[in-house]
Amino acid sequence: MKDSSRSAQRAVIQFLRAEKEHASQIYRRMKEVCGEQCLALCTIFLWCQRYEAGRVNIKDLPHPGQAHVVTNSATISAVDELIRENRRITTCEIAVQLSISKGTVHHIFHKKLVMAKFVYSGCPSICQKTNQKTARMDVCLTQ
Repeated sequence: MKDSSRSAQRAVIQFLRAEKEHASQIYRRMKEVCGEQCLALCTIFLWCQRYEAGRVNIKDLPHPGQAHVVTNSATISAVDELIRENRRITTCEIAVQLSISKGTVHHIFHKKLVMAKFVYSGCPSICQKTNQKTARMDVCLTQ
């Protein structure tokens, strides 16, 4: 079997199960043909049960749970634009404005835009002018 993809193997399982072949025998036959690419024995047992229960589709069904938002170029550029407009904007504010999760905003910051924390947090020690630093030092030393 040249095409040892999951869906191709599921089709073989479906066919052999329809011929009343046992799951362990299906596994042995597929292991000979597919080698390392073969599905695990427990997976073959699972698919045999599904086909016996009446399933006809060999494709995966959508999984329930939280939907994953793909960070496309439009979202990345929108986040970048918001940061450039207001460098003191928080991740929560960006998430609310763009209707995306805070985790997605964080992912865009660090993985897509490769921004360090000081770029969008407004770290005072980096951004202050020299005279402001001196005045601050004087206040600290007098206390």
